[in-house]
Amino acid sequence: MDTTGLTRHARVRMQQRGIGADVLEDLLAYGRAMHDHHGAEIVFFDRAARRRLAEEQGEETIRRLGKRLSAYAIIGADGKVRTVGHRIRRIQRQ
Repeated sequence: MDTTGLTRHARVRMQQRGIGADVLEDLLAYGRAMHDHHGAEIVFFDRAARRRLAEEQGEETIRRLGKRLSAYAIIGADGKVRTVGHRIRRIQRQ
């Protein structure tokens, strides 16, 4: 993965939280993006995103990712990934 679209903070958080570049690539390609009403977007795997991922890459990919499907990314207005993490709560939709 090209790391020019990541902030230094995001690279550190990926390492600390065990979120690999492959997970982030899948997240950005298949994840659902929602505005956070603070000028950024949050991208996460919802049910439809998991279904699209399984259809294109197979069920084995879903099993391989396992708990890492709870990952999310915050993307700033400039298009760079600001931070990543694991969801422990449901994302509130507005």
